[in-house]
Amino acid sequence: MNQNKVLAQVNDREITQQDVYAFLNNLGPEIAMQFQSPDGIKQLVDELVNQEVLYLNAIEDGLDKEEAFREEMEKVKENVLKQYALHKLISGISTTEDELKTYYDTHRAYFKKPESVRASHILVEEEKEANKILKEIDDGLSFEDAASKYSLCPSKEKGGDLGEFSKGSMVPEFEEVAFSIEVGKVSEPVKTQFGYHLIKVVDKKEEGISEFEDVKAQVREQVIGLKQQEKYLNTTNELKSKYDIKTYY
Repeated sequence: MNQNKVLAQVNDREITQQDVYAFLNNLGPEIAMQFQSPDGIKQLVDELVNQEVLYLNAIEDGLDKEEAFREEMEKVKENVLKQYALHKLISGISTTEDELKTYYDTHRAYFKKPESVRASHILVEEEKEANKILKEIDDGLSFEDAASKYSLCPSKEKGGDLGEFSKGSMVPEFEEVAFSIEVGKVSEPVKTQFGYHLIKVVDKKEEGISEFEDVKAQVREQVIGLKQQEKYLNTTNELKSKYDIKTYY
């Protein structure tokens, strides 16, 4: 798609597809969803035209020369310059593989993995129906086929597979059974607010420490963050000697 496509023009100022996308991105995902249609895009173009004529009229009226505006601009300039200076100070900070491994080894407690299970389930409305399905499974019907055939949950498309989860992810009644039964066993019907479940635990993982390679990106982010903080504090402490600073707290 041509992002330079001109969608509107006010005098010699063009409003392009890219301008509309930039405006859309600044709205936030929830609001932006409301403007994803062709009609929504037209509304955004109209709004950009409104802003453009307001801007041009403000220039004609000399609002940019008013003292109040200049004071506001100076505040904006000051804040932008602060952020720019901070970004320039800490950008380019990197780390080595040895630093990452040292941090991981000395902060292993940060990378704990909670106990987790991988489970599948079959959800039905009535306990009687759940018991009937349980009997079919006991008689040889696979759990996965039973889920595909009977379950009311969208997970039926994957044989009832809910994936891996830790405590606190499911409703208490479901979770209590999922973490207590043996791998490969199918539970008796479990009642929750959603109906009756038959639960099969596919795998269990005990609490442990994540492997370095699995959390390497997280370790890198933490190490670089610490180095950036150190650079910021060291630099600002050095700079304080250059200026007359008084505090009143």
